[in-house]
Amino acid sequence: MRKRGQRAGSAFVLLWIGPALTLILVVVVWPVIEMIRASLLRISRSGRTLGFEGLGNYLDLLAERDLPEILLRTLVWVVGVVVVTTVLSLGLGQLLNQRFPGRTAVRWAVIVPWAASVLMTALIWRWMLNNYFGLVNQVLMDLRVLEEPVNWLAHPNLALLWMMWVAVFVSLPFTSFVILAGLQAIPNEVYEAARIDGAGPLKTYVTITLPLLRPALLVGSIINVINVFNSFPIIWVMTQGGPGHATDTTTTFMYKLAVFDQDVGDSAAMAVVNFLLIIVMVLLYLRALRWREEVG
Repeated sequence: MRKRGQRAGSAFVLLWIGPALTLILVVVVWPVIEMIRASLLRISRSGRTLGFEGLGNYLDLLAERDLPEILLRTLVWVVGVVVVTTVLSLGLGQLLNQRFPGRTAVRWAVIVPWAASVLMTALIWRWMLNNYFGLVNQVLMDLRVLEEPVNWLAHPNLALLWMMWVAVFVSLPFTSFVILAGLQAIPNEVYEAARIDGAGPLKTYVTITLPLLRPALLVGSIINVINVFNSFPIIWVMTQGGPGHATDTTTTFMYKLAVFDQDVGDSAAMAVVNFLLIIVMVLLYLRALRWREEVG
């Protein structure tokens, strides 16, 4: 009777989690399996499978002359955007947590860049940076900062910095509201106890607020790492990874391999590498966070 009851309980649990498991298998697990399988096959330009390639696609990918520079640029892109977004979001989250007239309107205004289409936002910034009629050049020339218009997106380093700013602009609302939620979850009694003990604002923030914000920072940072790493619209709309591969990340490079070079096998190998890089970066971040907790 007990075993029958346990089986019935297991079946009942499976009935509830079955749809979620099915969705995960279809949306996450199956595409990963297909991606790995495609990276091990020799696929023609027309999409026909010509046989097993083994590690050949990976060896071809490693032979790509621009790959080391693209990997380094991807690291700079992800780390730079996530770090700047987190730092700015800490300040913005603190501001949104204060009581002031029109706070609700300000909160709604802050969330607009996140709610809007990333593609539309990237297009607007590309137009603003245009060297003929762009608002950025016009304002800088009116302020006497520039003597003549600059074609910002034609210079790889400048273009990368502007794209990183747009990525920060898009990521800032979500991260700020995650931090705001973390701030609102901190009990007021903790701050009252700190004031009684004579702790100043800076010491209170460093010793109380930041440690208690760690779960919110963890969630925001991990989601940002994944989103920024996989960010395609911003780079593609603003520069298409050009000139050449000068502003490519591994995501846009993977797309070019598939669409421009029509090399599905190498593109699938790049997708597998991307997948592994995301896992490694998240694990390194979690490890660093755990190390800080142990040291603290």
